[in-house]
Amino acid sequence: PVPEKDLPVELPYIKKYQPTGTGESPLANIPKWVNTKCPRCGGKAKRETDTMPNWAGSNWYFIRYTDPKNDKFLADSEKLKYWMPVDWYNGGMEHTTLHLLYSRFIYKFLFDIGVVPQSEPYQKRTTHGVVLAEDGRKMSKSFGNVINPDQIIKEYGTDTLRIYEMFMGPFDQAIAWSIQGVKGVRRFLEKVWKLTLNGEGGKSSERVIRAIHKLNKKIDEDLEATKFNTLIAAFMEFANFWQENKKETSKDIIERFLILLAPMAPHISEELWQNLGHKKSIFLEKWP
Repeated sequence: PVPEKDLPVELPYIKKYQPTGTGESPLANIPKWVNTKCPRCGGKAKRETDTMPNWAGSNWYFIRYTDPKNDKFLADSEKLKYWMPVDWYNGGMEHTTLHLLYSRFIYKFLFDIGVVPQSEPYQKRTTHGVVLAEDGRKMSKSFGNVINPDQIIKEYGTDTLRIYEMFMGPFDQAIAWSIQGVKGVRRFLEKVWKLTLNGEGGKSSERVIRAIHKLNKKIDEDLEATKFNTLIAAFMEFANFWQENKKETSKDIIERFLILLAPMAPHISEELWQNLGHKKSIFLEKWP
C-alpha cells in the first residue's frame, strides 16, 4: 500500500484522456504515471489504474452525517443505532439504478463486517423526475433551450416558480416546461392576494367550513404521498370556491387557508398574514 505520507496520489495533468481499446482505464496509457517504485522494497512497480470513480463516495456519505466530527471511526455505534436507517431518501430518477444498487451494496458490506447495525440503508426511497424544455427535449446549452430560474423569479416571483414546479406534473415523472403554466400559477396567486385583502369577514357557512376541512385533509394526504400537483390543484379549486362564496368566508377560514399554503408559497403567505394584522410569523402557527 502507498504510505500515508504520500497520500493522496494525484492524477497526472494531461490534455485529454484517450480510450485504451483494451478495456483498461485511460490511465494505463500514461507510463510516467503508471510506472513507479514499490514503497517497501524499492523495486519496479505499477500503479493500479482501475480505481473507483469520484462518485463512489456518494453511495455512503449519509452515514457520516450521524457523527460528522468523529476522528477515530466512521461513526459511533450508538449514534448509528439511533439515526440509521435513513427515514426517507429521495434522489433524481437518473440515479435510481446504479446509485441505489451500489449504495445498498456498500451498506450491506459494512453491515457484514459489523460497522453498521442494520442491513438496509433506507426505510423509504423515492425519485423525482426532471424538468424538460418546452420542446420536450432535455435542457442543454447546445440546444439553446435552457430555462433560467432567476429570470422566471424576476418576472413572475419566487412563489410562482415554487408553485409551478409542484403543479406541473407528477413528482416522479419527467415533465416539459410551459410558460403558459407559469402564467396560470401567477394568476392563481394574484387571486389569493385579492381575495384575502378584500375578504368580507362575515360568518362562514357550513359548506365553506366543510370545504376548508376537505382541503386540509387533501393537503395532509398529498404532502405525505408527494402528490404535489394534485395538492396545488386542490388549492386552486378552493380559491375558485372562495371567490364564489366570498360573503360566506370568514377571516378564520382565510387564515387557515394561508397556513396551509405557507409551505408551498411562503413569501405571499407571510405578507398576507401580516396584512391580516398578525405580528408573529405565520410559520410559528400550529398546523391545522
